[in-house]
Amino acid sequence: MTIDFPLILVILVFGSGGIWLLDALLFAPKRRRQRDTLRTTFPGWAQEGSRDALAYDAQLASTAAEPALVEYSRSFFPVLFVVFVLRSFIVEPFQIPSSSMVPTLEVGDYILVNKFTYGLRLPVIRTKVMDLNEPQRGDVMVFFPPHMNDTYYIKRVIGLPGDTVSYRNKRLSVNGEPVATENLAVLPGAGARFQVSQESLGETAHLMQVDQLRPARDFSVVVKPGHYFMMGDNRDNSSDSRVWGQVPERDIVGKAFAIWMHWDSLFSVPSFSRVGSIQ
Repeated sequence: MTIDFPLILVILVFGSGGIWLLDALLFAPKRRRQRDTLRTTFPGWAQEGSRDALAYDAQLASTAAEPALVEYSRSFFPVLFVVFVLRSFIVEPFQIPSSSMVPTLEVGDYILVNKFTYGLRLPVIRTKVMDLNEPQRGDVMVFFPPHMNDTYYIKRVIGLPGDTVSYRNKRLSVNGEPVATENLAVLPGAGARFQVSQESLGETAHLMQVDQLRPARDFSVVVKPGHYFMMGDNRDNSSDSRVWGQVPERDIVGKAFAIWMHWDSLFSVPSFSRVGSIQ
């Protein structure tokens, strides 16, 4: 079961804020009036430490006491609100769970995603409220795929709306133009041989790899209006738009722009050797 963290965060923020506001408007003034009334009825002749004074102190503390739920809400709301704003509209951290973006991103990489590059969107309902920029070919983008629309995926933008994307003999073409590719190295691994290359999409040059022992999955497709064609950099080991279709604009989450940590598992030591920007 996928945990809908944005929805949980929204509920916590508006729940704690609502409780605090409701108390401030309705119940806190009533407690203050009761406290003031109690002060006016306290016998001024009672000596400090006397039974009457102690009883008064206990009654005043009880009357003025803020309910525990309100106290927790008042304490946690500012922190939750800051996290909500940062995570929903500015930057959000993610962890890479699969090898579909190797060699650009490895399993265990922790990345940062810019949430406003492609426009500001309301959390949970995904409605765009401000246009800023559009995805460009070569961007590494986080989104919700059509077949698992509550799960975050990360792939590279290959085709923009209206583009014709073709793949023949493991060579990519966009709008009839072969994408510039420079072979760099052949790496052995798991009984297969991986051709690592540098590929240039628009103004972006990035690494990608193909498994030379796997057959090519040739295709040609026209990207629909308002949609994007996504592929993983690990071309022969990626479930992407070739499998589950194109990504509608409303399901975009943001642009991945940096690796800030690498951590293989809970029992390993975090590494910062891969810290840097994502190409």
